[in-house]
Amino acid sequence: MAQVIADRRDVDFVLHEQLEVGELSKSDKFAEFTRKTVDLIINEARNLAVKEILPTRKPGDEEGCKFENGKVTVPECFHRAFELFCEGEWVAATEDPEWGGQGMPRTVALATADYFNGANYPFIMYPGLTHGAGKLVETFGTDEQKRIYLKNMYTGKWGGTMLLTEPEAGSDVGALTTTASRNDDGTFSITGSKIFISSGENDLVENIIHPVLARIEGAPAGTKGISLFLVPKYRVNEDGSLGEFNDVVCTGIEHKMGIHGNSTCSLTLGGKGQCIGTLLGEENKGMKAMFLMMNEARALVGMQGFSCASASYLNAVNYARERVQGKNLLQMMDPDAPAVPIIQHPDVRRMLLKMKCLVEGMRSLLYYHGYLDDLLHTTDDEKKKAKYQGMIELLTPIAKGYVTDRAFDVCSEGIQVYGGYGFIKEFPQEQLMRDCKITQIYEGTNGIQAMDLLGRKLGMHKGRPVMDLLGEMNKSIAKAREVGLEDLAADLQASVNKLGEVGMNIGTAAMSPKVLNAFSFAHPFMEVTGDVTIAWMLLWRAGIAAGKMEKAKKKDKVFYEGQIKSAEYFIKAMLPITLGKMNAILANNGAAVEISEDAFGGK
Repeated sequence: MAQVIADRRDVDFVLHEQLEVGELSKSDKFAEFTRKTVDLIINEARNLAVKEILPTRKPGDEEGCKFENGKVTVPECFHRAFELFCEGEWVAATEDPEWGGQGMPRTVALATADYFNGANYPFIMYPGLTHGAGKLVETFGTDEQKRIYLKNMYTGKWGGTMLLTEPEAGSDVGALTTTASRNDDGTFSITGSKIFISSGENDLVENIIHPVLARIEGAPAGTKGISLFLVPKYRVNEDGSLGEFNDVVCTGIEHKMGIHGNSTCSLTLGGKGQCIGTLLGEENKGMKAMFLMMNEARALVGMQGFSCASASYLNAVNYARERVQGKNLLQMMDPDAPAVPIIQHPDVRRMLLKMKCLVEGMRSLLYYHGYLDDLLHTTDDEKKKAKYQGMIELLTPIAKGYVTDRAFDVCSEGIQVYGGYGFIKEFPQEQLMRDCKITQIYEGTNGIQAMDLLGRKLGMHKGRPVMDLLGEMNKSIAKAREVGLEDLAADLQASVNKLGEVGMNIGTAAMSPKVLNAFSFAHPFMEVTGDVTIAWMLLWRAGIAAGKMEKAKKKDKVFYEGQIKSAEYFIKAMLPITLGKMNAILANNGAAVEISEDAFGGK
């Protein structure tokens, strides 16, 4: 059975019918990206993903990365795919062509990432991290740093990473111990160790550029004293040629549950006292700068998790059409009744429809998150800019935390549809679930994403982004009523109103003596916020579909019917569970923080 990684009809629906990205071509910034151009870009990305990257997924997982004498080799099949990826100028698709990019809208780039990550996201991590590191150079680098590094990174000639985590400073970055000592020539000598560094050492590129968080000697403790440095694996001469090894030594790679094709490295910097870095941005402003990359990376992680879910769903639905087992429930008493494809069984249909509505809702959410960035960069209206930026920041923990949680659920259901075959390596489902799991953990665990939503984003700008988000939901509810979806619109309206009440309640509790109670419900709050956001996306989609049903061609009518049924199932069968979770949050029970440590047992 051929593997599918993304539903092209659904990708086109979100791009052209829901978000109408062709309208972006009316701006000077994206003038060349008409619908025709966008479709050609998606075609090219899909062809590369299906023909060249997808065939690397299984062998990349089985072969994995190898470590020997400080060097890491990636799966052999990755080399050709990486070369083609760079030739297509996909590393920095949204960036200025002057530096090797394509200058495309972020929404369109997300659609290409949908295919690339669905094909093999452990492979895509190499160029993905390179782009993020390059963005730091572009944003905070000096003219000299840009001249030396930027085009080499954006074209994939050189790689990039992000060096934050240390053995005793994981999520608590402020506890890092890596130090930077000033040199007379303005450079810094870097000394320290970093762990869990994705793509930290590999043989795909001739040089790797590491943005490194470190503390300058004498700087304040905690995050206030952290600076960001640019540390290449090989020093770079003034003419751009490579110089001597920069004392960045890989001491080992992790053997992981999933993402075997990506090297997860431990790195020692300055073990021989010869690691030289240059300041990137301002002193003691490293965390602020690194958050630029982290926020991009969090959105990328959301796409990684989602892409696993999308592939798992499409595999499952195609398998269910082909797998013949058991009689139709209505013919169970007929001894002569034939066995039927399992897609005819009600419980399998339930699983598939749950997967379908989650995948469709998550795709719309992730694309919309990128679309807000495009709107931000195509308006001169400062009020609109503030609105779009606020909504981007508010939705970031949802795009990372909620999406990857639900993506893992979808991958679990994807195994369940296959039954025993889903549990064995001959079929793709088990790898997709293994690869998906890390997306709930890295770039800030989903518990941290939930704390960010409650502790920072909920009250940000006096709650204006939350009100803007609820306002956009109400617009879609009104349009759904206009096309005959009054029942679904009413149910979502009640949930939106309830979410507003819950947000006010938990936000107040988070600033009261019951602050610990409130934060014990941070993750459930992220869940219900995500659920209502997905319900909004699905009703938005259903409203578009309902308005086009009458004049649609037969094939499109089937697709549009599916959109309405997705919204119906999620709002009628899944949103009531969300309302129950909201009631639990409002109760603010203190058991989780009141229980003594000894009462957990385990000794």
